Amino acid sequence: MRGRILALLVFCLVTATATFASTVTYDSRAIVIDGKRRVLVSGSIHYPRSTPDMWPDLIQKSKDGGLDMIETYVFWNLHEPVRNQYNFEGRNDLVKFVKLVAAAGLYVHLRIGPYVCAEWNYGGFPLWLHFIPRIKFRTDNEPFKAEMQRFTAKIVNMMKQEKLYASQGGPIILSQIENEYGNIDSAYGAGAKPYIKWAADMAVSLDTGVPWVMCQQSDAPDPIINTCNGFYCDQFTPNSNKKPKMWTENWSGWFLSFGGAVPYRPVEDLAFAVARFYQRGGTFQNYYMYHGGTNFGRTTGGPFIATSYDYDAPIDEYGLVRQPKWGHLRDVHKAIKLCEEALIATDPTISSLGPNLEAAVYKTGSVCSAFLANVDTKSDATVKFNGNSYLLPAWSVSILPDCKNVVLNTAKINSQTVIPSFMHESLNTNANSTDSSGSGWSWINEPVGISKASAFSKLGLLEQINTTADKSDYLWYSLSMDIKGNEPFLQDGSQTILHVESLGHSLHAFINGKLAGSGTGNSGNAKVKVDIPITLVPGKNTIDLLSLTVGLQNYGAFFDLSGAGVTGPVKLNGLNNGSSIDLSSQQWTYQVGLKGEDAGLPSGSSSQWISQSGLPKNQPLIWYKTNFDAPTGNAPIALEFTGMGKGEAWVNGQSIGRYWPTYIAPNGGCTDSCNYRGPYGADKCRKNCGKPSQKFYHVPRSWLQSSGNILVLFEEIGGDPTQLAFATRQTGSLCSHVSESHPLPVDMWDLDSKTRRASNSTLSLSCPSPNQVISSIKFASYGTPLGTCGSFSHGRCSSTKARSIVHKACVGSTSCSICVSTSTFGDPCKGVKKSLAVEVSCA
Repeated sequence: MRGRILALLVFCLVTATATFASTVTYDSRAIVIDGKRRVLVSGSIHYPRSTPDMWPDLIQKSKDGGLDMIETYVFWNLHEPVRNQYNFEGRNDLVKFVKLVAAAGLYVHLRIGPYVCAEWNYGGFPLWLHFIPRIKFRTDNEPFKAEMQRFTAKIVNMMKQEKLYASQGGPIILSQIENEYGNIDSAYGAGAKPYIKWAADMAVSLDTGVPWVMCQQSDAPDPIINTCNGFYCDQFTPNSNKKPKMWTENWSGWFLSFGGAVPYRPVEDLAFAVARFYQRGGTFQNYYMYHGGTNFGRTTGGPFIATSYDYDAPIDEYGLVRQPKWGHLRDVHKAIKLCEEALIATDPTISSLGPNLEAAVYKTGSVCSAFLANVDTKSDATVKFNGNSYLLPAWSVSILPDCKNVVLNTAKINSQTVIPSFMHESLNTNANSTDSSGSGWSWINEPVGISKASAFSKLGLLEQINTTADKSDYLWYSLSMDIKGNEPFLQDGSQTILHVESLGHSLHAFINGKLAGSGTGNSGNAKVKVDIPITLVPGKNTIDLLSLTVGLQNYGAFFDLSGAGVTGPVKLNGLNNGSSIDLSSQQWTYQVGLKGEDAGLPSGSSSQWISQSGLPKNQPLIWYKTNFDAPTGNAPIALEFTGMGKGEAWVNGQSIGRYWPTYIAPNGGCTDSCNYRGPYGADKCRKNCGKPSQKFYHVPRSWLQSSGNILVLFEEIGGDPTQLAFATRQTGSLCSHVSESHPLPVDMWDLDSKTRRASNSTLSLSCPSPNQVISSIKFASYGTPLGTCGSFSHGRCSSTKARSIVHKACVGSTSCSICVSTSTFGDPCKGVKKSLAVEVSCA
């Protein structure tokens, strides 16, 4: 009954918001809604990378963070896994997601593509597309255009049927066709321009009543708006003076690859990029990602994209706000919206204030707003503007809504910092009466080599994707051969080398049923080449090669033709005598996928599970199963895969994705802290060097019951499942560090100017959950404190009263605010610029 009431509430909210049709157009300055130009802030949330239970909270946190719009791709291979068979259920329920965004009062940008890139398997294309006769992707090719138009029209008509376009009273005010084609269109030669012209005409003909965009497409034909993607887009100019300056992907961080360190982007730099874009004429920007989420199942692309798609986004993979990124950007959005009246009225007047110093003024009648930028990467500067002096830290922008007073500087953070942590607890496996192993785990061995009746034989080596159609990560290549006693490989005790070359992505070689060696590619080069010492015996010998993919290519010209699997050569090389036999053209037997996949082992329901003493550990090709109780409480949950090798995991039949904790990031290239000053790149700021690329794997709470849950693992290379543990995502510490020179909180802008002048900088802290209070003060120093959250230390001067004042103001409250001034703390060092640093715990 409660579920029905909630569903009715959602329905009522949706229908209440979708009543009045809007007219959406654009001009040279902005998107125009019902005749009014708008300054818009958007953020990407991909509905299948979270769960329907998470969607309302993610959307509300986005709204609370100052967003006007949610942007999402539409994933063709998710919705049409088999040609003309559609899936819009569960995490695929696009209509529900769009309606929830509408219910929150936000707009939607629907990026249909249908090519999406997105570090998503095969760029979002369904694999069956590959097998249509005479098809060529993303060019002037009739079979491809027919399928692309059919799916695009399917999505548009679905949105129309639900009245979800703004022209019908819905939230969708923008749509995108194609995606970043301009980055690679030169490779397609003469077919590129006609294809883009066709795609534009096709999209417009669908008559959505809202504008269409093409990102990274400088020759996007009218009326399509060309837009920018990148870390910075302030220098971008649209291809017509009748189109607004739009930024569809402001990369909030970068994606994680198995085998790589964890990328992150400092919020000071991200805020700088945002402010610079609006400073130089932009009126629409979107964070990619605002919530990245999780690549459940086999949805990752790459290859080698990790299961986590956190992206260092303002809302993290688990749905918790990342501080100070979320809070500081919220303040940036508020500051920019204070300038909206001037921004939409006119183009900026840009002038130099000195080397690497710039002012942009928007003035119309009595309304004036300004942005002052210091794009120097090292030196702070004091500038004169309108007769006043302003201190501009290096690589920062100050925002002046009234052309006089600074409401925010992008390098000065008023928002608190949160240090998240994982609280570990045991898996609580439930050993039943039939489990004589005592561990709570049962198992099934996956056979080495050919075990399915569907196996087939062919001369030569087959490319993997064409053979499996991506129905499974796995393809067995099996060869039996007779070795006579006088063969050179058996003479003089010489050992044989098995040489295998593969297009990737990973490979395990078994000789006579035993694992002999493995090889793997990486995100920069998926190809595998191995030379494995093996021992052959007189008589029959079996070579079984298990080739596997780790997400199909998703980007680049002709990415759909990137192959995988053992394409050879495969040779036996003698160590001592130099002899060699090429096995590549012999008759190999093939098996698509694993026997356990066909037997439905991921669901855990098979009767074949073994529960005996002597649980096999650290052995390849084993399925494991256990029953477990869910961790109590409401905190987000992860599984920590310490002790496991590589494979895939399922909870109650749903895949939480590929795990690979044994793929370790390089030791070099990470820094304890990253200087935000200067241009950001994907390799600039990295952490976690020398450690597993990903150790924690998100398990959505909505997939769990309080007890009786089933966890199934397929382990490829060997591990110990008894080492698995749960970890709940918790808040470790809250911190803030605010100086006397910080602008007042943006929310204080509405105070009259006299009150603002009399006010001081303020440090604020707030526990993330409403049922928490600040329980203790870990650090407090007013004066010249040093360090960062989690490692603060006292400087050369510090007020002796700081800790007691902060304790009195904060402990026992859900939030607190403290004036950063000598009137509050006294003056421990006269004539020195002072600041307040505080670290607290919530409970």
